Formats: sequence, C-alpha cells, structure tokens
Amino acid sequence: MKTLLTIEGLTKAYPGVIANQDVSFTIAEGEVHALLGENGAGKSTLVKMIYGLVKPDSGRMVLHGQTYAPTEPRAARAAGVAMVFQHFSLFDALNVAENIALGMENPPPQGQLAAKIRAVSETYGLPLDPSRMVGDLSAGERQRVEIIRCLLQDPRLLIMDEPTSVLTPQEVQILFTTLRKLSAEGTAILYISHKLEEIRSLCDRATILRRGQVVGSCNPRETSAAELAEMMIGAKLQPPRRMDKTPGDIVLQVDDLVLTPADPFGTHLRNISFTLRSGEILGIGGVAGNGQDELLAALSGEALTTSGAITLRDQPIGHLGPSARRRIAVLSAPEERLGHAAAPDMNLTENAVLTGAIRERLTAGGFLKWPAARAFADRIIQTFDVRTPGAQNTARSLSGGNLQKFVIGREVLQRPDILVVNQPTWGVDASAAAAIRQSLLDLASDGAAIIVISQDLDELLEISDRFAALNEGRLSPPRPAQGLGMEEIGLMMGGAHGMEVAHV
Repeated sequence: MKTLLTIEGLTKAYPGVIANQDVSFTIAEGEVHALLGENGAGKSTLVKMIYGLVKPDSGRMVLHGQTYAPTEPRAARAAGVAMVFQHFSLFDALNVAENIALGMENPPPQGQLAAKIRAVSETYGLPLDPSRMVGDLSAGERQRVEIIRCLLQDPRLLIMDEPTSVLTPQEVQILFTTLRKLSAEGTAILYISHKLEEIRSLCDRATILRRGQVVGSCNPRETSAAELAEMMIGAKLQPPRRMDKTPGDIVLQVDDLVLTPADPFGTHLRNISFTLRSGEILGIGGVAGNGQDELLAALSGEALTTSGAITLRDQPIGHLGPSARRRIAVLSAPEERLGHAAAPDMNLTENAVLTGAIRERLTAGGFLKWPAARAFADRIIQTFDVRTPGAQNTARSLSGGNLQKFVIGREVLQRPDILVVNQPTWGVDASAAAAIRQSLLDLASDGAAIIVISQDLDELLEISDRFAALNEGRLSPPRPAQGLGMEEIGLMMGGAHGMEVAHV
C-alpha cells in the first residue's frame, strides 16, 4: 500500500517530562493502524501533534508526499486529517445539523446541510435525523454526529480515540462495518483503544508506545491480546485472582427507587429494585446516558430519591446525604474523575481529605490533621502504584489512569461495607485496569458488597457475580454473570426487558 503519512523523529517535552521522544512510523492509505500504549505513554500528545493542537519540538511529518506541519486543527482538516475525540464536543440544546455546522469552516444553508447529513449517514450505515436535538440522543447516536461531522470533510486520515467506550456490542459492529468501508475506499484510520480484542479484530497494523518511545510494531491479528499488553507495559500481565466464595447475607436492598434528575437532559430512574449481598459484586452495564450517573447519585446520597426505599441491613438510609452514608461505610466513586471525584487544582493530600476525612479521622476539633492526611495520601499512592512525584502534586497533573487509581484507592482503603463505582477503569491502560479490578475483587473477598457500573462488558463479566442492564432509567432483573453471552447482554442493554424477565 502507498504511504499516506510519514512521522520522523517527533519529539515533544514538557517541564519535567518527555512526552514523545524520537517517534517514527508510517501510516498507509486505507490502513487501519492501531496506536497502543499505557496511560502516559505519549499517545495523546502524538495525535495532538498530528492534528495541529500541539507543536513538536523536533522531527517532521510528511502527508501525501508534502511536508506537513499544521499549526492548528483548521490546517489539519484542510489537509485531510480529521479526529473523533473520546469526549464529545456537542451542545445538547442544538440539533444535529446545528452542531455539525459549528465544526465547519463555511457551512452550507441548513437545508442543504441536512440533505448532506442524511446522504452521508445512510451511505456509511450511521443513520441520523439532522433535526433531532442532541440532548435527546443516546451516546452511540452522539458519536455518529461526531463521525458524520468528520466524514463531511472527506478526510484521508481519520483519528479515533477510544471510539467504542460508549457503545453496545451491536453498535460496535455497526461502527466497525463503517470503518472497514472507509478503509476500502482508501481512508486511513489511526485507532486508539485499550480494548485489545477490538484491536485484533479491526486493525491491520499496530505501533506500540512506552514512555514516549516506539518500542515495537506488529500485525495485531497475528498477536494475542496478552502479547499486546506485555509489549505495552514491558512485563507479563497477571490475570485477576478471585477467591471462590459464596456471597453472604443481604446488606443492601433497593425497592421501587424513582429519581427525577436535576439536569433537564438527565435520565429519570424508574422503579429500580435489586438486592446486594456481602462479598458480592453486582455488575451493571448500559450505554452512556441511560441513568448511570443518576443511579450512583441516588445510592451515594448526592441526590435524594423521589420515591422508593433504600435499606442497609433493614435500616432505611434513603434520607441520608453523602457524609452520613460515609459514616455508615457506604462509599462511592463517580465516573467523572476530574471535577467530581477529584478537585483538579487541589493537591493529592487535599483530595484525600475530601472523602477520607470522616472514616480516616483526619479532623480533630474542627481542624485538619495534616500529617495524618499526608500519610493517608501517601498510602494511596504507594498501595495503588500512583505514578506521581508526590502527594503535593495537583490532581490535574496526573495522567487519567493514575488519577483513576488514586480515586479508587482512596475509597478502597477506607474499608467500605458498600462501594458503588461508575466506570472504574474508564480510559485506563491494561496494567492500571488490571490493578483496579484486582482491588475490587480483593475488597469483595474481604466481605464488602460492591456495585460496578461500567460500559466495559468484558470487565463486568470478568469480575461480577451477577449482571443487570440499565436502559432508559430501568434496571433489568440481575442474572448470574457466568454464562451470559455478548448478544444476550447487548439485547438487555438495548431495552429488551421482556427477555430478561423471562429468564429470571
């Protein structure tokens, strides 16, 4: 295949860290090329240089045989490079066509644009109604908006960052069909994902980064997921260890829980009921935007329910706020790690105090016990291998995976009886994900009851005792996780409630 993009010796350094060092590789026309690496390996910096968001310190790029040095994303798009980011940049209060127009240099009249959106979306199997409000779309449909916005630019290189993290198994297959069609037409795709089996299924070639440097390349179809992970981390990845243990007595019971969200684009929780036993992990799957945030808020006490009951060992706790629930060992870790789980500009000691003050006794007489707080933060950093110079560093300074380890570690080390976590391994690498999952399994083996809300189905099936699906604010009856197939889970996540009931 003919080379589309050549990267030669790209280097980018920030104060105290070299993000990329002498990175070189090529991408061919029509190739689906995976970019793999741990959190902090330099993937984000590299694609930002390709897309014109970051200027390299040295090195060069050649696109279509011409020197390529974009000074901003507009220049990259003009050269035929488009990017779908992991976090969507859409306005809920605007419709699909209006959102797409905002990303165009010279958008045509709305009528013409709507016709183009319909034509392109149907051509690539991603049907979209240009008049629908984005706030009413599912996460999978929102991603379609981002992809169609890129396809309208007729890109020769499409960069995709964690594109399947919010999709059902069926939506993943639709996306892959679209990407294969684009590839067959000559569009190159640079694909970033931590889901290694997806990489093996989709990608023609992979370049592996470690600590900012290229450490290898391979054909992922001829390489096992374990081998890919080992190349990324430079060591053998240990499988999770779980003890065979029968769950104990029921410790948490939720009956007909109803919640009206404060956010006008939030999801109403509708008559949610389930039980949770000590030592058990209940996995809850679902496409983003189906009530995950609202469920965590209801269970943590951040939002008080409209009706229904939450009982802990037969004692009602639905009226209690977050601090009161922490006192009785009901802890939580939300999905948004930077801004919700952690304050970006506070250091790690201060962030440890935010949720650990009560159970770790970090206050006395209304004053903070700073030595104890620093010791708690240091214990989190050491126990969970958080890569940071020290507890004096801000949360913002950590990579996503390291901040996630800190957030989960902060809750696990407080010895909860009930722990509710949303997206515990969101966007983290294989090594960090394995460490987080192992900490949850160890906590359950010690008798804690855990609810894991996640869009990573492989993760849920790996660590859960029972599985339930959340769809449009309704929870399917939990079922034993062992033996569940992806097709069946996909139907549950898509709202086939009658099917789940028939199996209970």
